[in-house]
Amino acid sequence: MKQEGTLLLRRSEIARLLGIEECMAAVEHAFKLHAEGKTAPPGVLGIHTRDGAFHIKAGLLELARPYFVTKVNANYPQNTKRFGLPLIQGIIVLCDGENGYPLALMDSMEITIIRTGAATGVAANYLARPDAKVATICGCGNQGRISLKAIARVRPLALAYAYDIDESQARRFADELSEETGIEVKAVSDLAGAVAESDICVTCTPSKRYFLNREYVSPGTFIAAVGADNEEKQEIDPALMRASKVVVDLLEQCATIGDLHHAIEQGLVTKADVHAELGEVIAGRKAGRTSDEEIIIFDSTGMALQDVAAAAIVYERAIAAGMGIVLNTGE
Repeated sequence: MKQEGTLLLRRSEIARLLGIEECMAAVEHAFKLHAEGKTAPPGVLGIHTRDGAFHIKAGLLELARPYFVTKVNANYPQNTKRFGLPLIQGIIVLCDGENGYPLALMDSMEITIIRTGAATGVAANYLARPDAKVATICGCGNQGRISLKAIARVRPLALAYAYDIDESQARRFADELSEETGIEVKAVSDLAGAVAESDICVTCTPSKRYFLNREYVSPGTFIAAVGADNEEKQEIDPALMRASKVVVDLLEQCATIGDLHHAIEQGLVTKADVHAELGEVIAGRKAGRTSDEEIIIFDSTGMALQDVAAAAIVYERAIAAGMGIVLNTGE
């Protein structure tokens, strides 16, 4: 196959090309393929700096054609205050998995946000109670926004609580998401009270100390723990991990860098205590929710195959629409 060059895509272009619904379908398919042993094991490498961290994730998927992705993301929690820059920045390289040709270079921010929210929505569809109507979002940035939108695709949400250590951000989130989604969204400062009333709770913060305590959570709650993607981050009380049914995106990865890692370090759980990987539930190899009383935690550290699935959609749509700048044409 003759290659026509390498496509360069900006974040604004990616936002026009990738929506949450199709991303959820693609991510669900990627999880299923992984559970069925139809993918190469995805990889991850993390390196800490003084004020942040870098991680590199890589994966290969056989879709309409074989696609390989490597993503380099920088995560600097103080960027907004110190430099006026985003917390997460990075680049995705999409390659032809058959011959290695670099098909595209893409800004990673939008793909990371949407594919992570997509995984939360997929997990909620399999693990939250069917009648779940109230959610709490902890962390009112971009990830909190897409998480609420994704969950609203799969559950009949009527009310959402917005919690953030920056109360003004929680208020903005509540005002804007109420208008965008038609869901009543209320900013709260009492996290314990909000979570106690909730059927679903999403944690998507850069916290390095857990804040979601065991005693906050009512029977039947589904929790998507999204923020911990390196070994220093933590959002979930290890005692809550021990008391819950735990489903992970990737077992070994979560045991190394997820909230599961902290519970294992404290000797409260082992890898054998983990109920399933999400892909196993999607593929029907493990049960999802089996009672209305179970507390279920989805430990979401971010699987590289999610990036491949999302980047493939963006690339194929960009080619069809004639979007982006073409490099390496040989001219």
